[in-house]
Amino acid sequence: MGLFDKFKQIFSNSSKKELEVYSEGMQKTSKEFVNRISLLNRKYKKVSDEYFEELEEIFIMADIGVKTVMKFIDKLKKRVKSENISDSKDLMDVIIDEMFILYVNNDIIVNKINYADTNPTVILFVGVNGVGKTTSIGKIAHRLKKQNKKVLLVAGDTFRAGAVEQIIEWGKRIDCEVVYSDSKDASSVIYDGLTKAKNENYDVVLIDTAGRLQNKINLMNELDKINRVIGKLVDGAPHETLLVIDATTGQNGISQAKSFKEITNITGIILTKLDGTAKGGIVLAIKEEVSIPVKFVGLGEKEEDLAVFDIEKYIYGLFGGENEK
Repeated sequence: MGLFDKFKQIFSNSSKKELEVYSEGMQKTSKEFVNRISLLNRKYKKVSDEYFEELEEIFIMADIGVKTVMKFIDKLKKRVKSENISDSKDLMDVIIDEMFILYVNNDIIVNKINYADTNPTVILFVGVNGVGKTTSIGKIAHRLKKQNKKVLLVAGDTFRAGAVEQIIEWGKRIDCEVVYSDSKDASSVIYDGLTKAKNENYDVVLIDTAGRLQNKINLMNELDKINRVIGKLVDGAPHETLLVIDATTGQNGISQAKSFKEITNITGIILTKLDGTAKGGIVLAIKEEVSIPVKFVGLGEKEEDLAVFDIEKYIYGLFGGENEK
């Protein structure tokens, strides 16, 4: 059975559209990645130390990260030895297996939103400026509205010029009400938003926040205050704190994840612009280095192109999806 026949068996119950989103959205990464591995397998028919050295370079070029790659190559070498693998083409199935194992790492992978038992569910969005935070909020709101949920947006980024206007524009675009204010105090805007959400029985509240990371102390203090306000108004909230990272920033995105993890409790990651980079291996590096699950990935410009992250579909897209023919 061929590599992609196995994938198709895995996804026999998945809609073709879901697979297309991943295979099309990851074309930049897969084209580079698959071409390099194909050339490598033609160059070396047999697995050797030289083969592994060049394979290591391919993984690093895909932005999987040096630390993660070293660990990954060691595992491959052990599998090759224990399973007596000599043909380089036979190693492909092992690479797939080990990528999956690397990401899962014996954890229970939760890629769904953690909804509260009683309304409203509160989701806080954090991340530096320019990563697509507000756009991600709009896209998730669009997704939730299609699930017939009553969604409220809160313009908690009172720092960046144009941030309030941007989220208001998204509200108009997807027909969602937005709570905003001229006040520079983010906590007071969030207080008003949550009060409205409770009084008017909203299902989900999506809260934007300022994206400055230059001064960690100020940001930490602001997030602490925001979390206290949220917790006082809604028990157990925020139910999710999602960190938004731009995939095109590469290893800098991992640095951001580590910094925000020090500042506040991150429950999941949204990786935007995965369609715009040839280094989509950052997904594996993020999970390995910061131990936070990726919950959503941006695979295009349309509202529907923010997909719930699925490790199997991701690996399918990484290896070229339907382009194997």
